[in-house]
Amino acid sequence: MCGTPISAAEAVRVRLGPASLAEGPFPRPVLAGSLPLLLAFDGRGLVAAERACPHEGADLALGRCGGGRLHCPRHLASFDLATGAVSPGWSFRGLRLYPVEVAGDGLWVRLPV
Repeated sequence: MCGTPISAAEAVRVRLGPASLAEGPFPRPVLAGSLPLLLAFDGRGLVAAERACPHEGADLALGRCGGGRLHCPRHLASFDLATGAVSPGWSFRGLRLYPVEVAGDGLWVRLPV
């Protein structure tokens, strides 16, 4: 065997834009490089999430946020913005979430490599 094992903790820091993006409204579509994400407020702080619903690919930026959940605009499914878990009764994977850092030079997200 050669090389070094890939660590699950490895991530790249990508700038999302100016800190003013943190002012809402939410959900707000953003790009992390060429990766479409959305910003949401989970009741405690900002979180970035994949923009396409894992069920049928609906644009979650057209959904709504409330009570710490992101609601799909196409279905009755919603996602916990702290864990990504889908609401009960659905049998597809949860939403991928990424930590957001608010810094003096803008908003940053950490993405796995």
